[in-house]
Amino acid sequence: METIEVSGKRVSDRHEFPTTKRKALTLHNHNRRFAMKKNELTLSCGPMPKLIDAALPESKSIENRLLIMKALAGVPFAASNPGECDDTAVLRRALTCDCRDCRIDIGAAGTAMRFLTAYFAAKPDARITLDGSPRMRRRPIRILVDALRSCGADIGYEAEEGFPPLRIAGKPLRSGLPLDVQGDISSQYISALMMIAPCMETGLAIRLSGAVVSTPYIEMTAALMRKFGARLDINSNEIRVDGTGYKPATIDSEKDWSAASYWYELKSLLPESEIRLHGLRADSVQGDKRIEEIFRLFSVDTVFDNDGATLKTGNFPRVKSFALDLTKQPDLAQTIAVAACLNGIPYRLTGLSTLKIKETDRIEALKSQLLKLGFIVESDADCSLSWDGKHISPENMPEIETFDDHRMAMAFAPATLRFPKIKICNPEVVAKSYPSFWQELSKAGFKMEEEWKQL
Repeated sequence: METIEVSGKRVSDRHEFPTTKRKALTLHNHNRRFAMKKNELTLSCGPMPKLIDAALPESKSIENRLLIMKALAGVPFAASNPGECDDTAVLRRALTCDCRDCRIDIGAAGTAMRFLTAYFAAKPDARITLDGSPRMRRRPIRILVDALRSCGADIGYEAEEGFPPLRIAGKPLRSGLPLDVQGDISSQYISALMMIAPCMETGLAIRLSGAVVSTPYIEMTAALMRKFGARLDINSNEIRVDGTGYKPATIDSEKDWSAASYWYELKSLLPESEIRLHGLRADSVQGDKRIEEIFRLFSVDTVFDNDGATLKTGNFPRVKSFALDLTKQPDLAQTIAVAACLNGIPYRLTGLSTLKIKETDRIEALKSQLLKLGFIVESDADCSLSWDGKHISPENMPEIETFDDHRMAMAFAPATLRFPKIKICNPEVVAKSYPSFWQELSKAGFKMEEEWKQL
C-alpha cells in the first residue's frame, strides 16, 4: 500500500519567524516532531502604533467546504495553493491524490478527517486508510462512521473501535429512512453527511437529537451547497437533502472571522490604537462574526467599509462582568476567556462541551495556562468556564504551552501587552489556520526571539 503524507509542512517550512535570533530549523512530520528539542518564541513589545494594519487568512471553514463540493461537482482545482493554512492544504492534497489502495495521513486536521471520511466512503472505487496524528487517533469519530454505515458505507477501524485510523472502501450510498444523528457532539459530522447527500441516489434525511452545537456551521454548509445547485431544506432539527447532485459553480471565499478575533482581543488592550482588518464582510455567513458583537462588551467598535473593517474604541463603556453562551461559536472561547482576564473583567462562559474533543482539551488547557498569568479560572461539570476576579502572583516569564493547538498560541499572544515577556511553545502550530500570524504581529510592533530548548 502506498503511503501519502498530506499532513503538510509546518509553518517554518513556508514562512520565517520575524525574529531577532534564529537557528536553522530541522523539520519533522507529526510522529517524529522535535523529539529532543522544543521550539519557543519569546514575545515582547514596546510602544504600539496608533494604526495597525493586519492581513487575515481566507476562512478555512468556507475553503474546506468549497473544496469538498468542487470535488463532488467535478470542478477542477489546483493540488496546491501557496500561502493557505495547513488544514486546507491537507484537505486539498488528499482530494487530488490517487485514492486507490493508499494510506492518507492528515496530521492534526480534524475537519479533514471528518469531511474525508464521508467523501471517500461515497466515492466509488476509493480504497484508502485515513490516519492522523497521535491526538487525532484519540478524537472520536464513531457517530459519523455509524451514520455512514447505516447508508451502506464500508468503513472499518484499524485499531481502537470508534477512533482513527479508518479503512474505507468507497461505494454508492443510499438511505431509505431518516438518519438519526446526535447534534451535541460536532457539527462537522452533520456537515460531512450533508455534503455527500446530493450525490446519493435517494438523497438523505437527517434527524438531529440533543442540543445542536455550532449551528452557524451547519447553516454555512447549507448556504454553500445551495450555491452549487443542491436542493435542501432545514426545518428545526431535521435536514432533508435531495439526491439531485451538484452543479459547477465559482464562489469567492471570505476572510476569516475566527482569525479576526485575535485582533479584537488585541484592540481591547490598546484603547489608543485602531486596527484595520482587510476583507472582513459585514454580511458574512461565518458564525464567528459574532465576535464583533461580543467585543462591544470590551468597548470595541467595528466600522465597516467596502474594503473591510476598522476596530476603534467605542463611545460606550466596557462592562463590569458578563455571561455568554458559546454553544454556536465554541472556537471563540479561548479568545474571550484570555481577553476578559487580561482586561480584568469577570465572566462565565457556557456551551463549551465540544472543547474537550478539539486539538486539546481546551477547557483544561485554558485553566492551566491562565494560572501561569495569575488568573484562577474554574470549570464545572457542565463544561462552563468562569473567572470571578481571583488572582495569584504570575510567573516571572510565563511559558505558554500550546498543546498542538493553534488557538492557544494566538489567544495568548496578546498577553505580551500585560507582561514584559512571555514565551509561546511550538509557535508553528498557527500554520493550522493563520500561517502569517507571527509576521502580522511583528508588523504591529511585537518583538520576537526564536529559540530551541533542550527537553
